Amino acid sequence: MTRESAGLAHNQEQLVPMANAIRALAMDAVQAANSGHPGMPMGMADVATVLWTQFLKHDPSAPHWSDRDRFVLSAGHGSMLIYALLHLTGYASPTMADIAKFRQLDSVCAGHPENFLIDGVECTTGPLGQGLAMAVGMAMAERHLNAQFGDDLVDHKTWVVAGDGCLMEGINHEAIGLAGTLKLGRLNVLWDDNKITIDGDTSLSTTEDILGRYTASGWHVASCDGHDFADIARALAEASADPRPSLVACRTVIGKGAPNKQGGHNVHGSPLGADEIAAARDYLGWTAAPFEVPADILANWRAAGMAGQADRSAWEARAAGNAKAAELARRMSGELPADTGYDAYVQSLIATPPKVATRKSSEMALEAFTANVPEMVGGSADLTGSNNTKTKSTLPFTPESYDGRYVYYGIREFGMAAAMNGMALHGGVIPYGGTFLIFSDYCRNAIRMSALQRQRVVYVLTHDSIGLGEDGPTHQPVEHVMSLRMIPNLLVFRPADAIETAEAWALALANKDRPSVLALTRQNLPPVRFDAEMKSAKGAYRLVEAKGDRKVVLLATGSEVALAMDVAARLEAQGIGVDVVSAPCWELFDEQDAAYRADVLPAGVLKVSIEAGVTLGWQKYVGDGLTIGIDSFGASAPAEVLFDHFGLSAEKIVPQILARVS
Repeated sequence: MTRESAGLAHNQEQLVPMANAIRALAMDAVQAANSGHPGMPMGMADVATVLWTQFLKHDPSAPHWSDRDRFVLSAGHGSMLIYALLHLTGYASPTMADIAKFRQLDSVCAGHPENFLIDGVECTTGPLGQGLAMAVGMAMAERHLNAQFGDDLVDHKTWVVAGDGCLMEGINHEAIGLAGTLKLGRLNVLWDDNKITIDGDTSLSTTEDILGRYTASGWHVASCDGHDFADIARALAEASADPRPSLVACRTVIGKGAPNKQGGHNVHGSPLGADEIAAARDYLGWTAAPFEVPADILANWRAAGMAGQADRSAWEARAAGNAKAAELARRMSGELPADTGYDAYVQSLIATPPKVATRKSSEMALEAFTANVPEMVGGSADLTGSNNTKTKSTLPFTPESYDGRYVYYGIREFGMAAAMNGMALHGGVIPYGGTFLIFSDYCRNAIRMSALQRQRVVYVLTHDSIGLGEDGPTHQPVEHVMSLRMIPNLLVFRPADAIETAEAWALALANKDRPSVLALTRQNLPPVRFDAEMKSAKGAYRLVEAKGDRKVVLLATGSEVALAMDVAARLEAQGIGVDVVSAPCWELFDEQDAAYRADVLPAGVLKVSIEAGVTLGWQKYVGDGLTIGIDSFGASAPAEVLFDHFGLSAEKIVPQILARVS
């Protein structure tokens, strides 16, 4: 949709100073901070001006309007571009005072855009390529909700500004392959084709035919002169109209407007300096003082920002008469349905406790949850049959059936994780996706970005230990659970049986502001829980209480909880009182009050951790007690052989404890 009503479509006399306002704010903010990246905002100012005045559907007075276009600055180092655009078009944040304090502790204008600091920032960007990959997820969410709610309620586009780094990173290949396969025609990527990276000219590191690669991936491609307003508008109109996802190569000059530095790599990530800024002001004819925008230019920008109010008002009128609007609003709010199916499902487990792998327990829980929580959209990185992530309620999400709720991501773990972030950020969708725990390394930075952006994304990571057996050490994760526990704001669940797995799913869905990992077994596990109390919400709890005088507390997770119970029974037979503590989620346990934690882990007794992974980290709970685990790589053999070989058996653990308590 164009913004013709703003009266700015092809008026170059107005557009030139409007673009120069972006350039001035970018160079002044970076100079004041003595840190930042002025080159990209100055180079893409003309393209951004055309996009935001003629094409982008948004309303600064309603930044959370669900049918707004999404704008993603994938090249997040050029953050002053979006800060300038938001301020100029009339968003409440950032203020000019914020911009003047760019990159300072008390300013929302962080070095890279943060979604939780400014409403108009759709996602946190900076790790190159991930913004574009998240935009793929946003476009997926838009098509899915459109298929379910119709054009009257959901009909918008996703626009991306990406640089050479975004297109070089490996995640780009994953993301564009997925977008092309899914025919996401509402996705448009504007490539800042300035032929410069930090090291110098792009010819130093690439001879790739980027347009050819995108074409081969099922994309529409176009090119334009990134400093010719009419040519930019022509290319963006083509992209907007094409049914395929689009890449527009915008040929630009990095640092455009800085007469002595433009076009070179030195303008990429360093302040221009006072002399060059003075020269740029003269070159651009910009006479305003730093952090000031002339009233007539600002008025034109604010008029462009107000143009979207008519679109929003029309949408609100349609929504008022649409029977589906309330359900869409519920999903966009992130609130769960009143009945998620959890209670009835847990009662069925109590009635018939199953002995199954927790990956199977997860599938069983998903059958209940996906039947009752329609916003859940699942998938797997080509491991559906192993991750057990597909249910009867989740039909395939395809170009022919965007209303489907199961995505076949292909062997694209990183792309999948980033796309799920985009889906969550878009709203209206709760994404979950599966791969093997060992491959969390491939998508780790996207998992970190889930946590940083405070998004409800659920990672189903199966084959969680040496228990996967014969595939050997390349596929046996020993350090992965512990390394994931290091990520702030990430819940890491390692459930012990079907009830704990159901609790993990319920807690993951209930946490609107943080992602979750479910680390799940390949091998069958016996039931250890037979009650409906939501004990996993405490993170760790006393599963078995000592019969005699308590001398030992065993802490275990996942498949080792049953082992700990065996160890406890053998020690009790010898007159040694033993508690067994199941600790499915460290993060939730650490959030409990001191009294609860002291009751679960009392002083004056030997504490022993048992987990089929590295022991580093358990010391914070066991102190100078015992840490039973695997501080080496695994091996190729049947699971039961490996557990015995690595000392994870009652026969090998009991003597170690006896030696400490005798």
